[in-house]
Amino acid sequence: MEVADLLATAVEALGGASRDGQIAMAEAVAQAFTSGRHLAVQAGTGTGKSLAYLVPAIAHALDESRPVVVSTATIALQRQLVDRDLPRLADSLADVLPRRPTFALLKGRGNYLCLNKIHNGSAGSEPDDVPQEELFSPVASSALGRDVQRLTEWSETTATGDRDELKPGVADRSWSQVSVSARECIGVSRCPFGTDCFSERARGRAGDADIVVTNHALLAIDAIGDANVLPEHDLLVVDEAHELVDRVTGVATAELSATSLGVAHRRAARIVAPELAERLEAATATFSAAIFEARPGRIDVLDEELASYLAALRDAAHAARTAVDTAPNDPKTTSARAEAATALSEVGDTASRILDSFVPAIPDRTDVVWLDHIEDARSGSRALLRVAPLSVAGLLRSRLFGHTTAVLTSATLTIGGNFDSMASAWGLTGAADREQDRTGEGAGWRGLDVGSPFDHAKSGILYVAAHLPPPGRDGTGSAEQLDEIAGLIEAADGRTLGLFSSMRAAKAAAEVMRERLATPVLCQGEDTTSALVQRFADDEQTSLFGTLSLWQGVDVPGPSLSLVLIDRIPFPRPDDPLLTARQRAVAARGGNGFMAVAASHAALLLAQGAGRLLRRVDDRGVVAVLDSRMATARYSGFLRASLPPFWATTDGAAVRAALQRLRAPN
Repeated sequence: MEVADLLATAVEALGGASRDGQIAMAEAVAQAFTSGRHLAVQAGTGTGKSLAYLVPAIAHALDESRPVVVSTATIALQRQLVDRDLPRLADSLADVLPRRPTFALLKGRGNYLCLNKIHNGSAGSEPDDVPQEELFSPVASSALGRDVQRLTEWSETTATGDRDELKPGVADRSWSQVSVSARECIGVSRCPFGTDCFSERARGRAGDADIVVTNHALLAIDAIGDANVLPEHDLLVVDEAHELVDRVTGVATAELSATSLGVAHRRAARIVAPELAERLEAATATFSAAIFEARPGRIDVLDEELASYLAALRDAAHAARTAVDTAPNDPKTTSARAEAATALSEVGDTASRILDSFVPAIPDRTDVVWLDHIEDARSGSRALLRVAPLSVAGLLRSRLFGHTTAVLTSATLTIGGNFDSMASAWGLTGAADREQDRTGEGAGWRGLDVGSPFDHAKSGILYVAAHLPPPGRDGTGSAEQLDEIAGLIEAADGRTLGLFSSMRAAKAAAEVMRERLATPVLCQGEDTTSALVQRFADDEQTSLFGTLSLWQGVDVPGPSLSLVLIDRIPFPRPDDPLLTARQRAVAARGGNGFMAVAASHAALLLAQGAGRLLRRVDDRGVVAVLDSRMATARYSGFLRASLPPFWATTDGAAVRAALQRLRAPN
């Protein structure tokens, strides 16, 4: 049966309606799987893109007896696929498929309980990832002990050992006492609990499944790491593909901090000779003091003092690591040795990577190094020395897209009106076929925008407050902007999602609006984000202000959301070390670094933020950008081309009148 017929059967069984964009996407995905040509497909909200890629994925997996891997950025979508979409789809196609398809959810090893660590490892002992002063807090110790005891009891009843199935959950600190990373695992052949291992069982289920659902981080680990984590596969679907580069960059980023070095030292001190532990402790103390006192920011030139501290740390970590014997032994000893070896290797390897990154001249470097100072409410000020790849395009091209056929999809992939920026970041665009790729029909990939079932021009208004002064540098709104916010929310009678460029701006605006408005205003950070979103959705007069996670994570259809406020164009911070280094690299090659990096970053976030407005076909409302540069700056056309085709205006009175008309009947 053709994929369009399979899709029609599924849609009818599920009580849905035929959508041209969904059909076009399903046929394009099937063609990509057959031809081996990568596909980038933008599918606006309401298209039903999950069904559009799952139907051809199931058909191909059953025809070829080979699995298809589906990778997403969020736990919510992973759960939706495995718990709802795939079971319903399998039921709907039961009469037309040769057999019922199977599917599995696979996460990183650290998401599962480790039975060896619970029974033979360090669970319940002195935690080595907690600041020393907290070890003597009776409240902290008892809370940690209660969590570990609860997790140990849960290990006897859970069928999966999956952290997400533990309700209520526990803090990361507690979970770390009963889990291991892939590098810390002693291996199924050496582990006395290998046959019962939750992670291995999950991998076993994934190895037998037709559709394997995973996340971008695990996909990156599988692609760029040394071990094969995912089942062998030739076909890949990357949903929420606009997140892929950041997630892969996160996996490829390493850091050194007093906390991580302290963990490595404490683990090593239990195993290696005292002189080696003391050498590592001294190197750790000197290095930690140096980065704590240094000025944060990108480091282009490594001074001799810090270089010598890094070299001493590298050598001390490698010497201690060499002394750790990880050969088969008593299970408890083996587990402790594996954890120590992993921590020491990470310290030594990261120090070496940072030192090596400064060897080439600046234009030839592939890594960026910077120092962060972070204020933590629990542990105070922390200093971290970080190293990240300047670009992951080469990694993705050679390690991922070089041996799989990929379908990359999202509601927002065209930046400035085309796929060029995303394709370049993914490594799909090579210099030789650049001109072909501009048409969306390059030799190795194809770009397709299947549109949206929404009539954006009739359903939404894009309002740019061109009369406002340009936003200031302090991150908070001007008096004129606050007046504008109050007038718009009053016209909408609440029903507003305020998306701000910083938490400081969100809190300041919320404080002022609570004094000026009769309708409730919530602000991110006052409760869990999910709880705040639920309260926002439940009360039509409530407004919710927040920052980045709300730009991409809110799905509130209906009259509770009639106005999306965006306080300023979300350019990256001018001191962002990684993005400014990427801008410089583009400029060094003769390109426009601002447009390629900063403007593209802002365009993607604007598109994500504007996408919060229309979540179903009968939604109506306004996206208000309170940054006059959106109307006056030379790059404004590029930014607007990245947004849905709303009806656009700079007439505030007309927008307020429209919002008043949208009010639900009292």
